[in-house]
Parts: sequence; structure tokens; C-alpha cells
Amino acid sequence: MRLELRPKEACQFDAVSLGEVMLRLDPGEGRIRTARQFRVWEGGGEYNVVRGLHKCFGLKTAVITAFADNEVGQLLKDFIEQGGVDTSLIRWMKTDGIGRICRNGLNFTERGFGIRGAVGCSDRANTAISKAHADDFDFDFIFGELGVRWLHTGGIYAALSEQSCETVIAACKAAKRHGTVVSYDLNYRPSMWSGIGGQKKAQEVNREIANYVDVMIGNEEDFTACLGFSIAGNGSGWKDLNLDGYRDMIREAAKVYPNFKVVATTLRTVHTATVNDWRAICWADGEIHLSTAYDGLEIMDRVGGGDSFASGLIYGLMTTGEAEQAVNYGAAHGALAMTTPGDTSMASVKEVEAIMSGGGARVKR
Repeated sequence: MRLELRPKEACQFDAVSLGEVMLRLDPGEGRIRTARQFRVWEGGGEYNVVRGLHKCFGLKTAVITAFADNEVGQLLKDFIEQGGVDTSLIRWMKTDGIGRICRNGLNFTERGFGIRGAVGCSDRANTAISKAHADDFDFDFIFGELGVRWLHTGGIYAALSEQSCETVIAACKAAKRHGTVVSYDLNYRPSMWSGIGGQKKAQEVNREIANYVDVMIGNEEDFTACLGFSIAGNGSGWKDLNLDGYRDMIREAAKVYPNFKVVATTLRTVHTATVNDWRAICWADGEIHLSTAYDGLEIMDRVGGGDSFASGLIYGLMTTGEAEQAVNYGAAHGALAMTTPGDTSMASVKEVEAIMSGGGARVKR
């Protein structure tokens, strides 16, 4: 596997993300529809990854995003600063008093329990980052003069608007010009693409972006919907996964996109909202690597588990260069992240490595 990382001493940031950061309103153990109070967190598919890379794994990270310049935007900035992610690359956009020009995104999420699945209700149209254009950010300055070793972005941000599609492509092109490794999580959401051209538009955009990606993250549905590849005869759940079929699908994708160095995804079998079987798989150098399996994983809050997998995977790739190690960092970190509330990880690297080495849940004193 040949991931050529820029020297650490030549870069201000180990990793940056490009995407939307929303205010998450969490009713705790209750329901959105009957809540009288909410706990507030920050979260976003792309941001969660660099937050984990800093807070759990100790890397220097930043977020490229845009906020409406009002009190809610300042609250989001404060949350990000509490997580230790650099906020200097945030673009502040003028808005009116009621959000007609632009606004900040809200995401109401209830966790689910037992037979009741998790529920999300987003309120994110016309947000500042969805209205931002590529020329609102100086990507050559960020990736060239400042220096960045790794860029992470994804299909959730790309689906926000026509402008965000173009901004992702511009960022990936600039990153590649300056030798930055690019990872991308396909994260296909049909509802998000429906307003800007549906699956046809998703494939048009993601096929273009894929040309600049080194590490592609996505499950079978993502590969089928976004890139047009599929596994024949696959069962449901990871225990029925057709590994030969998966390998064939990735080989086909790697022929079309020879720039792919690593392809990875989480594998989840849902028994109830609070009990899942959890594992991950990674392809590199023509070989398939399966992580340790976490059967019967008890979950407090599943939102952000895939993002925490991505940050563990990236950390493993950056520090060990070994796909098998990396997929196990990702699977363990994702599993731990789902044992705490909120989108973002509360785990430490020591906890991740203890889980990887078979550590249990005994009380630590």
C-alpha cells in the first residue's frame, strides 16, 4: 500500500475536514415529538472524523466549513473549540435576522431503544456551508502554504447543494495538487440528493470526485448508488457477506479508479436499536482484511459510529501504514464511540488499543 504522506514538519495540520457542522438537539431517553428539553451537541459526518483524530488520537486537525455569523454560529464554534479542533479555516457569512440569506443547520436526533429505531429530523436547507462556493475558500493557501497531510470529506456534504458539489471537487483537486492524501465517505442519502437531481446526479458527482480519492469509504449500497458497482448474491448482515463478491466489486472499482489505495466499510447486523453485531472490512493491495468482530455490541447512541470508524482507520493508516492494523483501530474506535451519547467520540487512544488487544469491561480503579 503506497499512501505517500507529506512530512509532518512541512504541514500545519495533520488532517482537515470539509463539510457541514450542525447543532444536534438530543431529547436523551425521550422522543423528539414529546420533548420539553434537549441536550445540545455539535456534529457532522465529515467534522466528526477530524474531531476524533484530535480528541482521541492526538493529531492536529482543523475544520473547513461556513457558519452564519450569529449567536448560533458562535455556539457551534465554541463546541468545536472545546473539542480541540482548529477553527481558523471557518468562513463567517453575513446573514439577516431570520435566516433568509443563510442560516446554521439543526439536527434533531433521538437514539432509539430496543425495537424502536433511532430517528433523525434535519433542518439544514439554505445553510451557510450549503451556499458557500469554492472561491469562498483559498484551497491553494490551505493545502499549499499552510500544508495539510490528509483531507477528509464526504457524500453528505456533496449532496447539500449544487454549490457544495463543486466545492468538494475543487477542494479535492487542490489537495492532490499539493500532495495531500484524500479520503471520502460516500454516505449515500437518497433524501438529500432528491432535490438536486437524485441518484443520477449522485453518480455524476461521486464518479468525478472518485478520481481524486486515495481512501474510499462506503458500503455495498453506497458503491451501487454512487458509483454503479454492486455485489452479486450478497446476503443480509456481515455474517452473510460474500467476500469473493466484495473482492470482485472492489477489483472492478480499482480498475476504473486506479487511484484507490484503500477501500473500507463498517459491517453491521442490527438485532435491535441497542444490540448490533459490528465489524469492519478493508481492502488494500488486493487483499481483504477483516477486523475483530464485536458480536452483541450494546449501543447507547449509534450516530457517529461510522465516522469514528473512519477516524480510527485514518489514524491507523497514517501511523502504521498497515491495513489490518488500521481496520482494527477503526472498528474498536467506532464500537467505543457508540457507548456514549452524542455524535462525537469520548474514547481515548489507550481505551481503543485496550479493546484491540482484547481488554474487557471490568471496573478500572
